[in-house]
Amino acid sequence: MKEELAVKNTEQPIIINRIAYAMFVVLAVYLWVTGDFSWAIANFGIALVFDPFDPKVSWTKRPLYQKIWLIVHAMLSIGGFIYLLIK
Repeated sequence: MKEELAVKNTEQPIIINRIAYAMFVVLAVYLWVTGDFSWAIANFGIALVFDPFDPKVSWTKRPLYQKIWLIVHAMLSIGGFIYLLIK
């Protein structure tokens, strides 16, 4: 019985992380479309705090597509921040 509760508790943060990640990315896209580029980049970077994949899996054990996804997201965020600094 306790094992079943433990499994349910570990699944819920993953769902919350995915929802929060998606909300920040959607907000970033909306802000970018409306012309507020600096806030869009900030929200896009904050989205990385909420790992949309299983945060319990170590980086070395993650599938390649997850690594590529997170690295590209981080590079776009860093690129946006550098653009804001240069601009």
